[in-house]
Amino acid sequence: MNGPEISPHRSLAELEAGLRALPEAPKDSGRLRLIVCRHSPGVHEALQRVHLSVEEGLPGDEWNRRLPRHPDAQLTVIRHPVAELIANGQPLTVSGDNLVVDFDISAENLPVGTRLRVGDAIVEMTPKPHNGCAKFQARFGADALRFVQAPATRHQNLRGVYWKVVEPGVVTVDAPIQVISRPKTANDIE
Repeated sequence: MNGPEISPHRSLAELEAGLRALPEAPKDSGRLRLIVCRHSPGVHEALQRVHLSVEEGLPGDEWNRRLPRHPDAQLTVIRHPVAELIANGQPLTVSGDNLVVDFDISAENLPVGTRLRVGDAIVEMTPKPHNGCAKFQARFGADALRFVQAPATRHQNLRGVYWKVVEPGVVTVDAPIQVISRPKTANDIE
């Protein structure tokens, strides 16, 4: 007699409880935890080092083969503890994100136009929203898709964000991430 089947996906309640238990993310400096090159659908390779370029983003990544290439979707980025929560034991390379970071990627912390140094490269936060898709749902379940798209937490960018490379450079796993500049807001001007 077999026991109950265990789902590889977390329920919405489990995801919400897990999010509440996560420590606060660093806001001005952090670390790059994982670099992933998406060679083709389902073929994702973890890299230790890569040279990010303005033209290609992450060389060899499938972003370079998707036409037309959307410059504001050059690099996909997700927060490490959130990725682990959603993955529920699956390898983090399956999420479809290029950079997995220990860093606050919320809209409040990284308004559009924020520039960051990642290793030797400089990247910029783009306006393109990073939403879950059918592939994300297939990997992590319908509740995970609802979780990342929930209006109450959408500003936290739980599915991740997009960065574009503005100055090329080498990045490695464990490279520092540092905010260089944030755009001025109406509150800053007053």
